[in-house]
Amino acid sequence: MTRKGVTTLIRSTNLSQADVEDIEQSLLSLRADMVAASAASPRRMEAVHENQRDSARNLLHYLALRRRDLRPLQLRLAQLGLSSLGRAESHVLATVDAVLSALRVPPGDRRVPNAEPPVLDFTRGERLLAQHSEALLGANRPERGGVRIMVTMPSEAADDYLLVHNLLQAGMDSMRINCAHDDSASWLRMIDHLRRAEMAVGRQCRVVMDLAGPKLRTGPLQAGPAVLRIRPQRDSFGRVTAPARIWLAREDAPRPPPSPANAWLPVPSAWLTSLVPGERVKFTDARNARRALTIVDVADEGCWAEATKTAYVVCGTVLRCTENGDQDAQRQATIGTLPSESEPIVLMQGDRLLLTRDQHAGRAATYDRARRILTPATIGCTIPEVFDDVNPNESIWFDDGKIGGVVEKVEPTRVHVRITHAHPNGSKLRADKGINLPDSDLRLDALTAKDLDDLPFVAQHADLVELSFANTAKDVESLQAQLARLGGRQPAIVLKIETRRGFENLPEMLLTAMRAPRCGVMIARGDLAVECGFERLAEVQEEILRICEAAHVPVIWATQVLETLARDGMPTRAEITDAAMAHRAECVMLNKGPYVIEAVRTLDDILRRMQAHQTKNRAMLRELRLAHGLEVEH
Repeated sequence: MTRKGVTTLIRSTNLSQADVEDIEQSLLSLRADMVAASAASPRRMEAVHENQRDSARNLLHYLALRRRDLRPLQLRLAQLGLSSLGRAESHVLATVDAVLSALRVPPGDRRVPNAEPPVLDFTRGERLLAQHSEALLGANRPERGGVRIMVTMPSEAADDYLLVHNLLQAGMDSMRINCAHDDSASWLRMIDHLRRAEMAVGRQCRVVMDLAGPKLRTGPLQAGPAVLRIRPQRDSFGRVTAPARIWLAREDAPRPPPSPANAWLPVPSAWLTSLVPGERVKFTDARNARRALTIVDVADEGCWAEATKTAYVVCGTVLRCTENGDQDAQRQATIGTLPSESEPIVLMQGDRLLLTRDQHAGRAATYDRARRILTPATIGCTIPEVFDDVNPNESIWFDDGKIGGVVEKVEPTRVHVRITHAHPNGSKLRADKGINLPDSDLRLDALTAKDLDDLPFVAQHADLVELSFANTAKDVESLQAQLARLGGRQPAIVLKIETRRGFENLPEMLLTAMRAPRCGVMIARGDLAVECGFERLAEVQEEILRICEAAHVPVIWATQVLETLARDGMPTRAEITDAAMAHRAECVMLNKGPYVIEAVRTLDDILRRMQAHQTKNRAMLRELRLAHGLEVEH
């Protein structure tokens, strides 16, 4: 644009020549900061892999750009019709130079200190992200705007080839194996099924293995009474629509029911073999209610019975059969041992909870006759070392943020927690639920003993290894060192950002991960929402997306994507919108569920529709059908 053109622009706005000169100076100052930022990190740049060096420099430029509040400058640029800094991520220096050029201030201008020419123009910056995505996540999917689909494998995938085949056929690009579940033998069968499916479908798929990491969880709870409730299905009027199905199994050699059952009762074999279809079995349940079962089928492994009334049975409940109506000739049997479930702790706002170092079974609070607490509720913690890093007044969350509290006091063997966030009617805390300590500076090793045991298998079979709870650059270096020690093929590292510390240290961790030719980032939105606050999640994931785009590092959008669809077969409206927003990442992860194949197909369809509308954080401005709907006035 000529100076005359700039003058014309000024006249069409309320900006003065002095305003334009001030804009120019702001941009020149920004540029100087950006160039200085990359020049000030020679050691970091030398350590970065040559394939990532230009991307690392662009990341440093972007971090320097975003250290300022650019909103006033953006508004003034918009008045001149020149605003483009909001889409600068993948080519920061080139973007600033383009705006300066429009204001007729070329990079070689004497006012531009350290006039480093941009090495990434608009096209190359975007191409680098596409190349890094293809190297990490596999072949590009242009019909979806380049977005891949990752699917977490359920345990059944180890023994169900057809499930893996159908997932791949539906559009899965990466198979994710969670090392917190199953074992290496199961993982290998999953991978073998994938290789077989790849041959059948004619498409390759990445193998992603997620190290379990130091996940804090609640300890065991005391078992409740072994009471089994047998309940038929009823309609809104309480009428029975389907009887309860009960499987009577041999006590000495129990076999699971051949089809779904509402209850499973172990009984003596001799008594079981005497039963015949149509026979009535009477008993008195745990509430002293008289109940009966009807035998409907007899098999070698056990018998099927039905009940039309609700009953509560316990170990030792006596079952009676009458011989030809003769009350004195009864065949009796006693129900054997029944499984007992742990009793959850019900917590209300204001309650106290003692978090203990040991793994003794926790229990609910006890009260006196006046309902005053005798002993607060207690529960253990799977990694008691965190007690050394917890301080009073720090927040603590349980079960993905369903229950929250504040630390009141820390003792050598226990932590006193005051519950501040719970359902008005009380929230149930169970064993093996996640614990988050977002305010505490936890000194936990990123790699646990289990992770180190799993790593040789992961290094041999995985294309990508996910580092759970990545918090610092040292965590990344630790995994890099372990993989180097193992030698051989080196899977790419994906940083799982699921803590506040991980989010805050992301730039440093990225530059460390970029010492390898490939790396990625996963936004693990479940723990991250708890750690940063649910109300901040949208803001946090936005920052992660932009930082990673500046580094040309692919992002995996994860946790609760189409979760209701995968679990129940029907998505919510909010889930569909969330899945559409996921188009801004390079990969979207689905979790396991009975309807996960339908979830893959739905996500594939959503991504195909979105690719014409938006790429990353830029609207594509495709033709809108609605734009043709307004009638022309005559």
